[in-house]
Amino acid sequence: MSEFVETLAGLIAVIFVFCPHEFAHAFAAYKSGDATPKMYGRLTLNPIKHLDPAGFLLCIFTGFGWAKPVPVYPANFRNYRKGLFLTAVAGVVTNYVIAFIAYPLYLVVFNFAYYNNLDFFNANLFLSTVVQVLYLALFFIYAYGMSIFVFNLLPFYPLDGFRVVESLTREWNPVRRFLGNYGRYILMILVLESFLCGILKRYTTLPYIQYFDILGYLQFFATKIIGFPITAFWNWIINPSHLLQIVSVF
Repeated sequence: MSEFVETLAGLIAVIFVFCPHEFAHAFAAYKSGDATPKMYGRLTLNPIKHLDPAGFLLCIFTGFGWAKPVPVYPANFRNYRKGLFLTAVAGVVTNYVIAFIAYPLYLVVFNFAYYNNLDFFNANLFLSTVVQVLYLALFFIYAYGMSIFVFNLLPFYPLDGFRVVESLTREWNPVRRFLGNYGRYILMILVLESFLCGILKRYTTLPYIQYFDILGYLQFFATKIIGFPITAFWNWIINPSHLLQIVSVF
């Protein structure tokens, strides 16, 4: 499969992962009593309003990235702790729901529309490319969605996980202060280290590089462990032989 197909599918997937994530933050904050997201035009699914160029490209190449943070003023929340918690988790919950929807669509497109018609698509390059982009984008929406789900729950500022910590702890304590002051630097190191490992794995033959990719372990945990209920459920439901058995009963 060409790098062009993978890159295009990645671009599509990032839009479908990040934009609903940020919209969910804005919507939850607005419903909790803060009109700030609406004032800044963030109550929308328009990608231009949400995507950050650097985080957008990094997610395509590493599976981890970021969008423009939704401006929120928690003092406006009707219930401070509840509003802060709901706003923090709204994005990752949305990512999980979208991943749950995207994975079965990927299975359907790959198993029925593409894999079972390889001769037809091999003779039609354009249609073959379109379908490959489609099923790969759907898989990336699942994979990126689960990665962002886990990544954003890390308790480092400015990720959603830190906001969850804020909503559940006292205003001043040593752990929360450390995560707030140094969280962004820890994240920068982790993302840079993962990016460099990805380049080395792609363009060199150095052994054991994958064992140093810390975010790579996080991505494995996200897609294979946290995402296991999704894949196990839909792999059982959307199985060609299983579906044929169901149809034959009727």
